[in-house]
Amino acid sequence: MGRVKRKIGLREAEARVQRAAPDRCALCDRPLGKRTEWHHVIPKSEGGTETQPLHPICHRAIHAAADNVRLARMGDLSTVRALPAITRFLNWIAHKPADFHAPTRRAR
Repeated sequence: MGRVKRKIGLREAEARVQRAAPDRCALCDRPLGKRTEWHHVIPKSEGGTETQPLHPICHRAIHAAADNVRLARMGDLSTVRALPAITRFLNWIAHKPADFHAPTRRAR
């Protein structure tokens, strides 16, 4: 009985992944590339469960611009986009290819 449940669970999980395959980054709205990272809109350490797909560079830019407590207070990505460091980042990254990567610096 255990194998059957496991196989059913795997099929259901695979169907969820195929059905929910994202095609755009939730922060910059560029098409996603080969790598996708999932960002907790409200950090797990602050009780969050909802995740959004991001480019790795976009994910690092968010965490360089704000700590988990600040992200929890903001509550959504539209508020994060309004941060000056993220606004500059989004203007810079707008025309880069989907798999573009560069070192991320902390906002000053």
